[in-house]
Amino acid sequence: MIDVISDEKTWNEHVLSMDGHPLQLWGWGAVKSAYNWKTERILVRNGNEVIGGAQLLIRPLPAPFRALVYVPRGPFGASETVAKELPAYIKRTWHPTHLCIEPNSESFTVGKKWRKSPNSILLARTIALDLTLSEEQLLAGMAKKTRQYIRKSANEGVNIQRVTSPEAIEECLAIYKQTAERAGFDIHDDEYYHTIRRQMGEASVVFGAYKGQELVAFVWLVVSQHTAFELYGGMNDEGQKLRANYSLKWHAIRKCREWGVGAYDMNGLLNDGISTFKQGFAEQETVLAGAYDYPLSPVYYVWTTLLPSIKNLVRMAKRSKR
Repeated sequence: MIDVISDEKTWNEHVLSMDGHPLQLWGWGAVKSAYNWKTERILVRNGNEVIGGAQLLIRPLPAPFRALVYVPRGPFGASETVAKELPAYIKRTWHPTHLCIEPNSESFTVGKKWRKSPNSILLARTIALDLTLSEEQLLAGMAKKTRQYIRKSANEGVNIQRVTSPEAIEECLAIYKQTAERAGFDIHDDEYYHTIRRQMGEASVVFGAYKGQELVAFVWLVVSQHTAFELYGGMNDEGQKLRANYSLKWHAIRKCREWGVGAYDMNGLLNDGISTFKQGFAEQETVLAGAYDYPLSPVYYVWTTLLPSIKNLVRMAKRSKR
């Protein structure tokens, strides 16, 4: 049986008690609802027992494709059982082109009608640290150079603080824009990030690295009881010289471990310098199960063929506006 949940407190209690990912928290759905998505939150019951759930993000698509229904880093709870219940309900309720799920697990068993998605949204290849390990074990799993740079930036007088005020977030965004320009990736408008701060509440955690009174680097996480998930980060030229991102990330890892969070996910690896930096914190990568699609319309196969071309056109249009 499926229940639609419309109360934030009730929803978050279920997500947290079942080790759900922070992208399944109510606030993340509220963020996406402010930016062209619709959101529905459903729990699946076996009799009177809630066995799991999924936060559904629904994105309207141009005709004749109708909509995409997407579950970021979910379902949670008995996730494979929940996944089996989703397609019939979603087809009846939303009439979409397809359902896409991206489970927060390294393996996932799906039925015959599911297919591996050619168009994942989040990266399956990542660094996910087990925070049940001791600090000594976590340090031992790092590259020697990473440990050296953690000590170096600490010795340079880099001070780590929790960032909470809108004004301090603006300082982080100024650094993020510099980082994006330097690395060549696209970012949202400033209000998007302030919406995350407001809607995620205490689950939004930002740490800043300071040299004196100057912010030189930041890392932005969303956190549930089970997982700390990096959303954004960056540093300015002074931060680079000080290697501030090393002591900053180690501080964030230690704090999340102190809070009893189970895992620290660095949110994806590409073949770039940022990924090389992340890989210094762990002996091996984590490869999640990835994205799975359940086609719910004959035009699904047309959409999966067109989507890569549409993404390229959007990227080109964004770059031409710079």
